[in-house]
Amino acid sequence: MSRPTDVPIRDDVIRLGQFLKLANLIESGAEAKEVIADGLVKVDGETETRRGRQLRPGDIVELGGVEVVVVRE
Repeated sequence: MSRPTDVPIRDDVIRLGQFLKLANLIESGAEAKEVIADGLVKVDGETETRRGRQLRPGDIVELGGVEVVVVRE
């Protein structure tokens, strides 16, 4: 797998569902809910099933073999 793509956020934290949309990994909040509930999303290598999980800079999110890293804007 190649190096994760940086996705900047404005605040110190962002919820996982929002971040998936920001990173263009999904198209809607409903899709975020679905992929997270289905166990398809990993945060720092661990399957994450909480849509409200707070992400911070440095966290690595993976969906469908694509990795992105949370960075501060």
